[in-house]
Amino acid sequence: MEIRHLIYFKTVAEELHFGRAAERLFMSQPPLSRQIKDLEDELGVILFFRTNKRVELTEAGKYFLEEVIEILQNLEHSKTITKQIHNNISGEFKLGYISSTPKQMLATVLKQIQQKFPYLRVSLFETSTQKQKAALENGKLDLGIMRAPIYASELLITPLFEDPMVIVGSTAVDFKDINFFNENFISFNQKYASEYHRLTINTCNRMGFEPKIVHQSNSMSSILELVSQGLGLAVVPASTIKQYPHLKLKIMKLDDIDSKTEVILVSNIKSKNSALGEFIQCIQKEYLKFNKAY
Repeated sequence: MEIRHLIYFKTVAEELHFGRAAERLFMSQPPLSRQIKDLEDELGVILFFRTNKRVELTEAGKYFLEEVIEILQNLEHSKTITKQIHNNISGEFKLGYISSTPKQMLATVLKQIQQKFPYLRVSLFETSTQKQKAALENGKLDLGIMRAPIYASELLITPLFEDPMVIVGSTAVDFKDINFFNENFISFNQKYASEYHRLTINTCNRMGFEPKIVHQSNSMSSILELVSQGLGLAVVPASTIKQYPHLKLKIMKLDDIDSKTEVILVSNIKSKNSALGEFIQCIQKEYLKFNKAY
């Protein structure tokens, strides 16, 4: 018994007509009939009732059809996985991301990748933009979700979206309030995320004051939690507020059009990982949906 015998049988079982089955298989009817007869002889069963008017599966034929469908599906699956292994889709993909990355969006991307590449192992690294940049340059990351600017000739940048900055507090934030300039501020640690720390200071400077940064953290969620507890204000990207509706934060929008940040995807131009393109497309699509949802 060969695979072609199973394909011949399945085609006849679907058509219940030897002539139409032969046409689908690009062969004449007599050889197809002989192949089915050979299969029945090997199995020692009758698979089809044949009359001049119709062809019908026997009970044995119905059972065998179910088995053949599963065998052929498993064969196709094995071929796909074998090809993925050959194309380096069964190893490890290392994805970095900043702490403000929407986790729901990230989970959706991972599910899509898992369906397409079931044997690919994805390792996640939540870390700062500057650490991701170094890891990408050293080949320790395949792709990074981070914030611009990034300056490196060997890195490929794919824009995702521009994110306006806002000021958040546990109570209403008003720039006209006389006590506003005396408020404490919470920001990312300067050594951990220097560009973001600088962005906070520059945003406040353009508003005409120097922020009094009293608490620093390495996580966006921690910053917003501290703000919600009344420990200070924070300058944050507007999109991050969408992820923490339970904190009931008060937002002050800024009129300064330069107070914004850009989220980008960064990869090494020398990367040979076959799953890279699929990751980029999935993340672009899900970020677009995430932003439209709000």
